[in-house]
Amino acid sequence: MIQIKNLHKSYKMGSSSLHVLKGIDFAVEKGELVAIMGSSGSGKSTLLNILGMLDVLDEGSYTLDDVLIKDLDETKAAKYRNKFLGFVFQSFNLINYKTAAENVSLPLYYQGVGRKERQEQAIKYLTMVGLADWSTHLPSELSGGQKQRVAIARAMASRPKVLLADEPTGALDTKTSYEVMDLIQKINQEGNTILVVTHEEDIAKMCKRIVKLKDGVIVEDIKVNQVLAADYV
Repeated sequence: MIQIKNLHKSYKMGSSSLHVLKGIDFAVEKGELVAIMGSSGSGKSTLLNILGMLDVLDEGSYTLDDVLIKDLDETKAAKYRNKFLGFVFQSFNLINYKTAAENVSLPLYYQGVGRKERQEQAIKYLTMVGLADWSTHLPSELSGGQKQRVAIARAMASRPKVLLADEPTGALDTKTSYEVMDLIQKINQEGNTILVVTHEEDIAKMCKRIVKLKDGVIVEDIKVNQVLAADYV
């Protein structure tokens, strides 16, 4: 599903240059649930931004679902993001003046899906995350856990090939974090490929594989016995 080879990324810092990713090789099979860990400055956010086509690599190659991702202008990048990827962020990134259903249906609007089908799909995915009864509520009327569930429903509504979750539990208390991870595990069990960036060991252990970055290189890549979040909810 994902193939990264010899990935390098540097950023200009005045007259000098900061080498953030230093020749990373990384592959993810369809249906995997992978945690990406690393301290601040390890390169994990840069890696996620490149995977999410929010940034471009300097050297190496990135293949997603057999498509070589290169020479992207913003229009092409947006098209590929819509086709391949779903995003979940720590800060939820919901539109405050739109209802839960309107937020969920937004990716479908950009895909040119008609209004009636958008509404039906929004309710379908809100039902999936247990929030059908909250479809007409604004984000300000939702708890943190509910907002993240809406964000997950929005990410899944476009049926992405890969779900990228950047610290999805970072703004939540422990109980709510485990509820969100239970939902992510269930989505993964349906065959969806998911990458979770986290700095929390307990969240990482709820994935099936942990990749650790340090100073721009992968220092550990192991499969783990997955902890089921449902056992702690």
